[in-house]
Amino acid sequence: MNARALVAAAALALASLALPAAAQKAPPARAPVVDVEVASLPPEALATLSLIHKGGPYPYAKDGAVFGNREGVLPRQKHGYYREYTVKTPHVRTRGARRIIAGSGGDLYYTEDHYNHFSRIRE
Repeated sequence: MNARALVAAAALALASLALPAAAQKAPPARAPVVDVEVASLPPEALATLSLIHKGGPYPYAKDGAVFGNREGVLPRQKHGYYREYTVKTPHVRTRGARRIIAGSGGDLYYTEDHYNHFSRIRE
């Protein structure tokens, strides 16, 4: 058997070991970004929006950090385009799961479940 035939036979053998398509799991589908009117946001989100519009000062050290959009739910932009800001969660001692993501183009997004679902804020 020549080298080419040996490589082809090896490739066929490996392919037969692959999992059937039904056994392969696709990544979970992300919910689409929906719109939310600013008046529908919780009061803590309104307070965070006010700070963003004023340029701070922000109560949390990580406010203003780059949001990498690793989830790929928001429109794709260059690294550094999005910044994240904490929205206080009542009765929670940590930063909680609520955030506002601000794009340098003025676009704003709200998530109350730490990046699982996003709403585009309409002001």
